[in-house]
Amino acid sequence: MAGKKGSITGSFIPLVLIAFALAASEDRARYDHYRLYRVQLVSDEQVRIFQDLEAKSDSCTFYGHARQPGQELTIMVSASKVADFEDLLDRFLVSGRVLEYNMQDMIDSEAKWIKPFEGPDLDWDHYHHLETIYAWMDELSAKHSGVTVLSLGTSYEALPIKGVKLSRRPDNKAIFVEGGIHAREWISPATATFILNQLITSTDPRIVNLATNYDWFFFPVVNPDGYKFTFEGDRLWRKNRKPYGLCRGVDLNRNFASNWGGIGSSNDSCSYDFCGGSAFSEPEAEALANFIRDNAEKERIRTYIALHSYSQLLMFPYGHTPQKVPNYEHLQSITKTAISALTAVHGTSFQGGSKYETIYPSSGGSIDWAYHEGKIPVSLTFELRGPPDSQDMFILPAEQITPVGEETMAAFVAIVEEAARLGYYQ
Repeated sequence: MAGKKGSITGSFIPLVLIAFALAASEDRARYDHYRLYRVQLVSDEQVRIFQDLEAKSDSCTFYGHARQPGQELTIMVSASKVADFEDLLDRFLVSGRVLEYNMQDMIDSEAKWIKPFEGPDLDWDHYHHLETIYAWMDELSAKHSGVTVLSLGTSYEALPIKGVKLSRRPDNKAIFVEGGIHAREWISPATATFILNQLITSTDPRIVNLATNYDWFFFPVVNPDGYKFTFEGDRLWRKNRKPYGLCRGVDLNRNFASNWGGIGSSNDSCSYDFCGGSAFSEPEAEALANFIRDNAEKERIRTYIALHSYSQLLMFPYGHTPQKVPNYEHLQSITKTAISALTAVHGTSFQGGSKYETIYPSSGGSIDWAYHEGKIPVSLTFELRGPPDSQDMFILPAEQITPVGEETMAAFVAIVEEAARLGYYQ
């Protein structure tokens, strides 16, 4: 009887685990037959219509706000509202095309390129869980001299915000790299870890120069709660996970004290660009800012690079105003040089300029704050692949991780070399 009882228990436990796994998967957000549209707004009336639609509809997810005639806009429409949306396009003579007919198909196809957590086994052929990235950074520190694991602090859900410092010489000037502030942009942490790995292992003389003569601070996932949730709850989640009334999450890249609450941000807690209760109301943004306050001068941080996706842009401050920063011409030169180097690798086209003139007005961003308050003179944001009308959006195929890493590494080399030529690391 004891043997039979053990057998029943042994078979019951896997069934329970399967049941829990199924229940967890059923709790995930699904986007079956959600369509992705790209529309062109050519009149003030069409702009007003889409502003009204964004304000009133919970079935249309806007990736950008309707602002002005001549603008193209990407919108995801729930399956139940496709007919209504098509009718709206017809009635108001709005030109639009379907980029993707079933968003869930894209998410399901991507799933096979997510590698299960198996310790520090990180590669650039797959997307990886937070635990894998953290374990890999711990292993880097154990294996390589000059690599130290750091923590900015903890997230709202008490996860560490881990990073590393790479330092091979005393008294180097430093570069800070921010990744994963928007949870769904998986190519951002993947690119950050690719570049960090290149700095540690590459024998290319120009990369060795960067790794030897500059210190590097890498924080691949500064929004760990949100990133984890994109694996476990909603692949398209953007914000952190702090609750505000009926909704959750703050756009951490609207939570910095750089024209906080201004143009290009929202005070609606359910909006994708909700700026939070106050500047630095979110522990993740506050932790990052505190690190810069405490270390920018001490560690001689002269460059701040934030990695985002998508749109293939390289930008510098400001986001909230057309006013040009004092070193605008230098930043233009650095950006132009970096884009040329990036494009030379795989032919990927990028555009460059200030955030305000290149993508859209925004307030409360990390690079604006790092530039103005942190006194970091070379502050840049990448919007990595794909192009503005990408049907992949944030679900970039894993086969592109390595090419993105290679071209972005070339841009990093060019940024540092051009900034050095202009005297920023003296």
